[in-house]
Amino acid sequence: MPATPRAADRDIARNAAAYDRVARSYDGVHTEIFNDVEQARLAESVRDVLGLVGPGASSPPLVLDVGAGTGNLTGRFLDAGAAVVSADVSAGCLRVTAERFGATGRHRVQQIDGRSLGVFADASFDVAACYSVLHHVPDYLSLVAEMARVVRPGGLVYLDHERHDASWQRDAARDQFVTEAWVFPPKHWTRFIKPRNYWNRLRPLLQWQRWFDARWMPEGDLHIWPDDHIEWPLVEARAAACGVTPALVRDYLLYDANYDRSAWERWKDRLTDHRMWVGRRVPAEPA
Repeated sequence: MPATPRAADRDIARNAAAYDRVARSYDGVHTEIFNDVEQARLAESVRDVLGLVGPGASSPPLVLDVGAGTGNLTGRFLDAGAAVVSADVSAGCLRVTAERFGATGRHRVQQIDGRSLGVFADASFDVAACYSVLHHVPDYLSLVAEMARVVRPGGLVYLDHERHDASWQRDAARDQFVTEAWVFPPKHWTRFIKPRNYWNRLRPLLQWQRWFDARWMPEGDLHIWPDDHIEWPLVEARAAACGVTPALVRDYLLYDANYDRSAWERWKDRLTDHRMWVGRRVPAEPA
């Protein structure tokens, strides 16, 4: 669902402000990202991406982490031996990322405006990557095109941690998985005397932004609705128009620390809901 320029500017500003607020606490809140299972999957995916980097790459390979946040993907690429530029609209997140990884000597940060990657030259990276980012971007297809622009011919565009199209359809198997997997914390009488529990119930009612916009989300999520979500055929079409063709596509069942691990293990080979996608920018034909 395309946004008007004014709405896009508003959404970008909200997103930057939201992540400035949560930069120091983000990792502790997102159990669907910061758990051993998802981190192991991500580390493997990053190794696979770097394994696809072909001739002509820098040494070490130079990666642009778009929407780097607090450095989740950045850290995995650095662990795998790459050099990384972490780019984000949030100055607060970039401060956290610089503190974490500046000592590696293979890392720097760059604030971006959320509209383009215009601060970066054409064909300047071996890999342009983003993890759990597209659904925050007003015009995510333009971001895909910008990522294609900044990778060299033969370079890679890597997108990860976005729901695939089928996951938005009602599915009895997916409903059954959630029923089996989601673990509610055990209830105890002491919950009645904990002020935080009452505050957690009251706080959503005090978020005045939702009085005017029912789809307002505190961390700036935009495309997370059945009628407005990341559409992979459109992503691939825009990438293809920029000379980027699929090199590796892998669907998976995201693990959340709130899941019963044994239930997730039973379902992970039968059901998927998220996608990683890697495309290669086609090298130019010799003159």
